Amino acid sequence: MTLPPDHPPVAARRIGVLLINLGTPEAPDPPSVRRYLAQFLSDRRVVEIPQLLWQPILRGIILTTRPRKSAHAYAQVWTDEGSPLAAITRAQSAALQGVFGEEVHVAYAMRYGKPAIGPAIDALVAAGCQRILIAPLYPQYCAATTATVVDAAGDHLKTLRWQPTLRYLPPYHDDPAYIDALKASAEAGLAALDFAPDVLLASFHGMPERTLHLGDPYHCQCRKTARLLSEAMGRPIEVAFQSRFGRAKWLEPATDTRLAALGKAGQSVAILAPGFSADCLETREELAIRGKEQFAAAGGGRFAYLPCLNAEAPGMAMLEALVRRELAGWL
Repeated sequence: MTLPPDHPPVAARRIGVLLINLGTPEAPDPPSVRRYLAQFLSDRRVVEIPQLLWQPILRGIILTTRPRKSAHAYAQVWTDEGSPLAAITRAQSAALQGVFGEEVHVAYAMRYGKPAIGPAIDALVAAGCQRILIAPLYPQYCAATTATVVDAAGDHLKTLRWQPTLRYLPPYHDDPAYIDALKASAEAGLAALDFAPDVLLASFHGMPERTLHLGDPYHCQCRKTARLLSEAMGRPIEVAFQSRFGRAKWLEPATDTRLAALGKAGQSVAILAPGFSADCLETREELAIRGKEQFAAAGGGRFAYLPCLNAEAPGMAMLEALVRRELAGWL
């Protein structure tokens, strides 16, 4: 059909895939970290305290003290390409684009910080994507992570007159492709060590314990991931939860407490973070640097941090398989 001369330009129809990770400040300095934390910690799903109580604490204490400390931590892991999380997610997006070709447009966004979800959706629509797969890169479902992505995408759709059709990548904590990728990555990491660790410790990001009692499946899904990986590797894997914040009771055992106990016992340890799709502050600084220091201070033996799946072959093969499955009927 020939369009009339005054018809607005119409882009060729394509399919969009939007990879989404948690987020990162734009620079490892206090002002950038303050902006990032203000957005992140103001999300009602992240901090489930009434805003009238929480905002004075956030604005009066946390945002005046924490940014400088966090900026120092970010500076220790910052790269020439920016934060590890942003650089790796960008690399994952580029690798996936190379697999799917021109019919599929792959982009990435951050739930907090930039590139933001709303502008990323707009860019995909402008490129002709009327169908978009939103892919939160969180293997285990958590209201404070996965659900906030759905919230943000839905909020942005409310601003659009012509809305694209959306699908969402479901949690993949027990998917065989994910377990196989973790196994391949962990075994390659262990094979590269010059020692055989006494303990293999899987550290997942912590959450307040009350989230478990409120019905969040996160704790159970983390445990199931570790169990399936242990069975696949044929060796025991301990589970711990990191990044405690505030005074509330969090999921246990705590990673730092467990590392101290293992160090005191003179054990050697290899630690991995199966809940993170890409290395970030919580893995490269909290585990690989501070975790190692805590372990050594307690008298521990050999210590190794095993990287996340990142944009390496096992992780990308898994991501391609998951995305192809979710695009069934569109491609």
